[in-house]
Amino acid sequence: MNRPELITSLKNRATALQKEAYALSIAVRDRRVPWYARVLMALVLAHTFSPIDLIPDFIPVLGVLDDLIITPLGIALVLKMIPAQVMAEARQQAQERMEQRRPISRAGAIMTVGIWLVILAAVGWSVARLITR
Repeated sequence: MNRPELITSLKNRATALQKEAYALSIAVRDRRVPWYARVLMALVLAHTFSPIDLIPDFIPVLGVLDDLIITPLGIALVLKMIPAQVMAEARQQAQERMEQRRPISRAGAIMTVGIWLVILAAVGWSVARLITR
């Protein structure tokens, strides 16, 4: 497989993954989905659609692995918890909606910013303790 074919293949897979994640965001509102699946699904979707990465992409290896591991594994796990009919309906709705606009998650952005603030506060506190000794 040459380079242009590889890039096209990767783009197609990314688009398919995005459609599946969007279908999950629709399924989360369905009452036929168990509560524990909803909670896990909400966390995966917040991470997936967040405009801010938990680990920024400019950090070598880890920035990309964040997106390549967390999202697919989370989606695969959640898909096993959702009834097949619910997912079929959600996939159809996702296809229709994605043709109209691109989804984003404000909750995901808020969660990611919150995690970074906690990390920064912990680092700042640790540095302050070292300096005052």
